[in-house]
Amino acid sequence: MAKSKSKSEKVVLAYSGGLDTSVILPWLKENYGYEVIAFAAELGQGDELAGIKRKALK
Repeated sequence: MAKSKSKSEKVVLAYSGGLDTSVILPWLKENYGYEVIAFAAELGQGDELAGIKRKALK
């Protein structure tokens, strides 16, 4: 995958808050300059979404 020089490209990341998505989010920003939109769905996990949101915004 070639590195993009454009800073205006956006990607949507299905974000679980686990190790893989927590590592790939800043990697996409730093290595490709993408604006990353993290998406997490409410699937009955209750209070876990608050922690997921904090991780995504780091």
